[in-house]
Amino acid sequence: MGERVFYVTTPIYYPSDRLHIGHALTTTMADTLARFKRLQGYDVYFLTGSDEHGQKIQRKAQEANLSPQEYVDRIVASFKDLWQRLYISYNDFIRTTEPRHKKVVQYLLQKLYDKGEIYKSQYVGWYCTPCESFFTQRQLREGRCPDCGRPVELVREESYFFRMSKYREALLKYIEEHPDFILPLSRRNEVISFLQGGLEDLCISRTTFDWGIPLPFDPQHVTYVWFDALVNYISALGYGTEDDSLFRKYWPSAVHIVGKDIIRFHAVIWPAILMAAGISLPRQIFGHGWLLVEGSKMSKSKGNVVDPIELIERYGADAIRYFLLREMPYGADGTYSEEALIHRFNTDLANDFGNLLNRTLTMIEKFRGGRLPAPSQYSPQDEELKAKALSLPGEVEEALSRFEFSKALGAIWKVVNRANKYIEETAPWDLNRKGEKSRLDTVLYNLVEVIRRATILVGPFMPGVPPRVWQQLGLEGLKELHTWESLSSWEILPSGVEIKKGPPLFPRLEEKVEISAEKTSEEGEGVPQVSLEDFLRLRLQVARVVEAERVPNTGKLLKIIVDLGGEERTLVSGIADKYRPEELVGKQVVVIANLKPATIRGIRSEGMLLTAIDGEDITLLVPDRPIKNGSLVR
Repeated sequence: MGERVFYVTTPIYYPSDRLHIGHALTTTMADTLARFKRLQGYDVYFLTGSDEHGQKIQRKAQEANLSPQEYVDRIVASFKDLWQRLYISYNDFIRTTEPRHKKVVQYLLQKLYDKGEIYKSQYVGWYCTPCESFFTQRQLREGRCPDCGRPVELVREESYFFRMSKYREALLKYIEEHPDFILPLSRRNEVISFLQGGLEDLCISRTTFDWGIPLPFDPQHVTYVWFDALVNYISALGYGTEDDSLFRKYWPSAVHIVGKDIIRFHAVIWPAILMAAGISLPRQIFGHGWLLVEGSKMSKSKGNVVDPIELIERYGADAIRYFLLREMPYGADGTYSEEALIHRFNTDLANDFGNLLNRTLTMIEKFRGGRLPAPSQYSPQDEELKAKALSLPGEVEEALSRFEFSKALGAIWKVVNRANKYIEETAPWDLNRKGEKSRLDTVLYNLVEVIRRATILVGPFMPGVPPRVWQQLGLEGLKELHTWESLSSWEILPSGVEIKKGPPLFPRLEEKVEISAEKTSEEGEGVPQVSLEDFLRLRLQVARVVEAERVPNTGKLLKIIVDLGGEERTLVSGIADKYRPEELVGKQVVVIANLKPATIRGIRSEGMLLTAIDGEDITLLVPDRPIKNGSLVR
């Protein structure tokens, strides 16, 4: 059998603004596949990056009084910060402003031009700047962009065109002959329907702005941003360069994971470009649904963009990854809500998985002095649990081969819950009381073995979990028990290992923590009015900061103790990137004193500091002169 190779990509994200939780979903899916394939022994290459050219970026930079490069550099830094916090294990981060990418784009353009696949003509049509997309009059919806619903501009300019229309029949034939090329089935049908409706040539250059890659055969034109962006999947591998070894090795196994809104670019435009260049098509394209908030796609204009960094700081990266992958129904849209997130956290992570580990280790400590016993006396109950656990790796592998992340996690949790039920059925406390040593030893051993197997399999989904579990099971040094190969065996745990029970993996959340979307509105639209009675329900008080310190392992959180006039309160506030702890001590601030308490990173927060926010700028609300602590604000 030849070398097993796997190449997985995310879209390269557009740095016009910070990323939201929907971007985190796509990247977490790709990372989970990359980690799972590595676990199985594949040679994996995982690519993500940023798509940095285009008219929208140029306009955004002008508004910020920055050069386009300065503007994107700032935003891209926030991308990399998010991926680090979310445990994203990419091999390469490609930026379309890098010389290595520009070189390949120009090489491919020249190749297609020399083959007669690109020609010069006059473009007259409609252009949506936010989507960086061209549309014909018939494609518009009520005169607006069919994708985002925003206004479009009539563009008239000399342009170069790619002869995409000639590949319509070849694309249809390829899709029909390769039923798993586009998944899920609903996306495949959507692409077939689009192609059956006709395919026009693609405008691939612009002259009305200059923030882009110049065409090698006509430098007065810059490359259309989508042509430029799609090439990243092969430019990162060195296609068309002196060293194309990565391209030759990884490209045949390429899997693109994208949101459904850009399936047309990846399943029509990109394959047509590849066909024209004589390059094989990617192995698969998976188009997942949207993560909706209150029934709508996230957008800043709607004010419903959820910040993943804030979520990670409050709940931890593993919990966010689990929620995103478990909550998305296959082939359909999912819904984000704080209630659903907390429910998943408390039910699946705290009650099911966390409680299984905690109960098992507690019983080993209590009944066996903290050391793993050896099994000896098996029963039909044990064999049933063992059979389910042994079949689990195959179920997870099958689900992930179809990008069914939720189904894979569901299979793991069925075994976890079967183990919890096994505890109730076998009643180890009764076995101990009755002196049934051999039976008790077998039950405890089986529970640890199920936990070991579940931990290996949840690792790709929640990478922060295995190291914590191995430490508590006393298996951190036994790397051979962490592998995919070890899942084919049962009685391989060494008896006598000393367990080291630690704090709960996922402490149950006591209260709902308000994580709101960014509250933006245009000209006051969508801002609800409140009555005086509503306002008076808030108890706003002046307080003095007594102590302040950073919350460990977070980037933004501070633990702050305030004096409310004879009463001290602890608050957790996400302002560590704006204020140093020592700056706050002694300062008078305004707090909401009657906010429901919430547990954030294990700290009970009993109120909220009030701040004023202007984009990225945050400032505390403070009295303009000293006043008695505890004074009401009206």
